[in-house]
Amino acid sequence: MALFLVVAFVVMPLVELYVLIQVGHAIGVLPTIGLLLLVSFLGAWLVKREGVRTWQAFRLALREGRVPAKETADGALVILGGALLLAPGFVTDVLGAFCVLPPTRAVMRRLLTAVTVGRFAVVGHARDGAERVRKVRSRRMPADDRRPANEPRPPVLPPE
Repeated sequence: MALFLVVAFVVMPLVELYVLIQVGHAIGVLPTIGLLLLVSFLGAWLVKREGVRTWQAFRLALREGRVPAKETADGALVILGGALLLAPGFVTDVLGAFCVLPPTRAVMRRLLTAVTVGRFAVVGHARDGAERVRKVRSRRMPADDRRPANEPRPPVLPPE
């Protein structure tokens, strides 16, 4: 996590400054500022359009009774991409476009899933009172093991 923070708050601004200076030298100061403004306006329009589409897909999934996992991830990526597109800089604009555009957003969603799955843990209490941390594993329960959410758990029998 510390490495991520260093990259986000130290390395990225330095990379952005370097790229801005290089583009400014290549095309001039005013065209660089104009390009940054144009990309910000296009990014805002794109985020609005994709945000509406993602919201509609989310609502459709709920109406169909599906868990909107893909749609939720897409919504988070559109929000992240929008923040990156509105920030001044060409590197953040490219990263933001990757998060917002549908074909590249699917790739980013797979990367996000690969990074986050398996990182969640549940803290449970053992019989001796000690806390145990275990990874959450998703599995389907057999039909006979399912019970309604409001039904109490069966009592735990004392050891013999």
